[in-house]
Amino acid sequence: MTTSATSTGRGVVALLAAVLLVARPGAAADRLPSFADVLARAEPAVVNVSTVARPANEEGQPETMQDLLRRFFGQPPSGGRSLGSGFIISADGDIVTNNHVVAGAEKIRVRMATEEEFDAKLVGSDDKTDIALLRIKAPRPLPTLPLGDSEALRVGDWVLAIGNPFGLTQTATAGIVSAKGRFLGAGPYDDFIQTDASINPGNSGGPLVDQDGRVVGINAAIVSPAGGNVGIGFAVPIALARWVVDQIREHGSVVRGWVGVAVQAVTPELARSFGLHGAEGALVADVVSGGPAAKAGLARGDVIVRWGDRPVQRSRDLPFMVALTPPGTRVPVTILRDGKERSIDVTVERMPAEGKRESRAAPRGGDLEGWGLAVESLAPDDARRLGLKPGTGVVVTDVSDGSPAEDAGLEAGDVIVEANRRPVRSPAELGRALAASPRRALLLVRRNGASLYIEMER
Repeated sequence: MTTSATSTGRGVVALLAAVLLVARPGAAADRLPSFADVLARAEPAVVNVSTVARPANEEGQPETMQDLLRRFFGQPPSGGRSLGSGFIISADGDIVTNNHVVAGAEKIRVRMATEEEFDAKLVGSDDKTDIALLRIKAPRPLPTLPLGDSEALRVGDWVLAIGNPFGLTQTATAGIVSAKGRFLGAGPYDDFIQTDASINPGNSGGPLVDQDGRVVGINAAIVSPAGGNVGIGFAVPIALARWVVDQIREHGSVVRGWVGVAVQAVTPELARSFGLHGAEGALVADVVSGGPAAKAGLARGDVIVRWGDRPVQRSRDLPFMVALTPPGTRVPVTILRDGKERSIDVTVERMPAEGKRESRAAPRGGDLEGWGLAVESLAPDDARRLGLKPGTGVVVTDVSDGSPAEDAGLEAGDVIVEANRRPVRSPAELGRALAASPRRALLLVRRNGASLYIEMER
């Protein structure tokens, strides 16, 4: 009885001690992470970036993605000052920020945590990844931020966003990595880190750092109906940013690999149409005439499943793989064609400068009522403008509301060049092709200078 009573007494004492420990004002806080030491090391290397913009584009010109980002983050599209953030990566004055912070700037100023200000020079920028590299001249070595490993970052890891939201300097917020590999449609190389660390206008270009104070991302965008933080922010992974910065340092611009194909996702419906076992890989929707892929023998309808020794699981994986391949490299590419696997060697070339793509609004015409389509023959001049041979394709002039064509995503102005893998040269030919497959049709469509496959079903 004495031993039992003693044990019970000890248990009660231990329980009371635990309760008192939790009740102590500082005890709970002691067990939560403190980022004070991390911030003490990181904040001196975070800077405020301000710009004076050049005059706006001529009235009537469409907004670019950079225009939208600048407006979204409260930065004026023309004239006046705009504010953003950046961070120092070399003691001699290299600073990384977002391209949309400095795009179109006539003058760039950088303010340090010490309140010192310097004129900055734009070394180079890349609108596809929204990265810019600045350089300042300072009378002494500058504090720097080490770059971390965004590939090793895990969902649930703690991160800190440091920057100048709403012009409030040296502001830090904490949160976790909410997701990785987010695709926002902002560009062909989207691969954002999502975080709930508070990001607001003015944070653009600032670092997202891990618990060791290493940069794992560059804060770039938020989702917000009202313009303020709602817990969904996005950062460019530092692995991608590091590659872009190295390219700018070496070449003054970004040199990407290119093979001359347009690809799209393999949906379950397209996988069925092409006789594939699963919805993986990148479906080749178009091949640039005379480009590396065309020279190697790649064709529309091929599904790329491996780039060198790396599997292509999603279509948007392929642009990254190709872009990061040095021009001149010969790469074995594994494809599926007519349900059979084969390998083709492709020699990567340097990505050419992009030309502007035109869109076209077509007049109304006759229709294929069962599918909700109205089409007409494509004029020879229009065919040549689209890179097609005269007499090729028909233009969609109307899509009926609630029709199979609308459900499939067809739009007025699309040019249908194939139906069920056969060329289409006239509305009558399209009608016959659809009549031969009354429930389902696989179309090859030209839209805004690019090709894509669309499956219609009724």
